[in-house]
Amino acid sequence: MKVKTYYDVVIIGAGPAGMAAGISCYDNKASTLIVEREERIGGILKQCIHDGFGVIEFKEKLTGPEYSERYIKIIKDKNIPIITKTFVLNVEKKGNFKLTLINPKEGIFNIETKALILANGCRERTQKQIFIHGSRPSGIFTAGTAQYFVNILGYLPCKRCVILGSGDIGLIMARRLTLEGANVIGVYEAKKHPSGLIRNISQCLNDYEIPIILSHTITKIIGDDRVKAVEISEVNEDMEPILGTEKIIECDGVILSVGLIPENEIAESLNIDIDKRTKGPIIDQNFMTSENGIFSCGNALHVNDLVDYVSESGRYAGLSAARYINDNYERKFISVEKSLKDFAYIVPQYIDIKSIKDKVIFYFRSMDIKENVKIYIKCGENIIFHKKYRYLRPPEMERIEINLDKELIKGEKSIEFIMMEG
Repeated sequence: MKVKTYYDVVIIGAGPAGMAAGISCYDNKASTLIVEREERIGGILKQCIHDGFGVIEFKEKLTGPEYSERYIKIIKDKNIPIITKTFVLNVEKKGNFKLTLINPKEGIFNIETKALILANGCRERTQKQIFIHGSRPSGIFTAGTAQYFVNILGYLPCKRCVILGSGDIGLIMARRLTLEGANVIGVYEAKKHPSGLIRNISQCLNDYEIPIILSHTITKIIGDDRVKAVEISEVNEDMEPILGTEKIIECDGVILSVGLIPENEIAESLNIDIDKRTKGPIIDQNFMTSENGIFSCGNALHVNDLVDYVSESGRYAGLSAARYINDNYERKFISVEKSLKDFAYIVPQYIDIKSIKDKVIFYFRSMDIKENVKIYIKCGENIIFHKKYRYLRPPEMERIEINLDKELIKGEKSIEFIMMEG
């Protein structure tokens, strides 16, 4: 494929968000290029061989490769341009956006675009980012790396392991390693409650009699060339180790499932405003960031627990980018306010009242486990939405879809999310 020097929209990342964004841009008559750093498109889905994907998007349970294959087929049928094994070296704004790229075939080359979509996913926190004491022996893996070893390379990375953190990838790998013959001693979680989805606690741990030990963490890794053991300690309410509770557990592997961080280096290099809670860009309802013409979606925006919502955000970001090409407008914001003690985050963080055309979708997480609460969305003196929730849990992202009346919010400075118990 011959790469042109100009595209209406360039999408960075060919995972589920980037593919959905590319299809949406194409369907809305924008010339589009998808840039992917790996050899194959599909993102992390390539190694997620368990099912549970696509229940919302396709109304059936699919494995990760099956889900991505649905989008790959559409992209091929529409002949949407994609370049793989390509890295973004630099992005700068000179009227349009000028991207400096590099790959083995073209070397270093430049492309210009009017709109840029950041769909470059997220990364896992590592051992050093959570400050575990000890040396750096072999046998320490992030959950995603362990998944790649088992599902793609066909290697069993350890035979007797502990898992730190109860994120969904860690829970899934507890089951996967057990099925491949490894002894998973337990999942240790520093918080008082699990971080993963309830269904994964049930299907990946309870069904295989793998214990989860809450309010405990690894305080030391023991071993020189290879992990030989870990020191486990109980933690207090501030998640600080309690002296005298240390326990040594022999193992040859440590699997880290301690959180994901959106890949935001490109956004930061362009001085795009970043949300301290999500670690991703601050956006309006069109998925446009603080920089006109730059959009963000998927796990690069905020970490999702369902791939269906990743694709949904990519679809809307692509639609908005295509509209932006033909309708370069001035924006006027009102903020989305919330109580920090009730909400971990709400996306989008702003509403552009000049471009309200369709429904507005909000994604949010509660700060703590809540029972029997009601969520209100208030604009001035008007309550524009309310819904009862029997349970809210931080690991489970919630979605609200509403129609905003442009005249109703005209003249207001903000809309407010309110959580009331009882």
